[in-house]
Amino acid sequence: MSLADYLPVAIMFVLVAVFGFGVAGLSWLIAPKNPSPEKLAPYECGIVPEHEPAQRFPVKFYLVAMLFVIFDIETIFLFAWAVQFRELGWYGIAAVGIFTLLVIETLGYVWKRGALDWNVKRRSRYIPSEREAA
Repeated sequence: MSLADYLPVAIMFVLVAVFGFGVAGLSWLIAPKNPSPEKLAPYECGIVPEHEPAQRFPVKFYLVAMLFVIFDIETIFLFAWAVQFRELGWYGIAAVGIFTLLVIETLGYVWKRGALDWNVKRRSRYIPSEREAA
């Protein structure tokens, strides 16, 4: 492969950068600049809350969200493998087999650790032992 083979990729990067900076600059130029105290408040909707929420989202919520993103990205790798399936041959099948086993093992580990279990009261560490109950 010569350097000229990468020219379409370089042109695409330049076009993406020009488009990205162009749109950001254009929106900065034509956007109205009249912030109000409500708009400067730390809430996305601009409505000042009457009271604080009763409870915050548990860490488990964010953990499940991160796990979803990780497993979703791993699925994208499987699509890339499927596109090159014939060219990769048995090496590709072995590599994806190992990859899939590691993903399944990770899911099993996360499941065993209770990261996907939202029923806190049922977990053994939250059930009072006989010594604590007495």
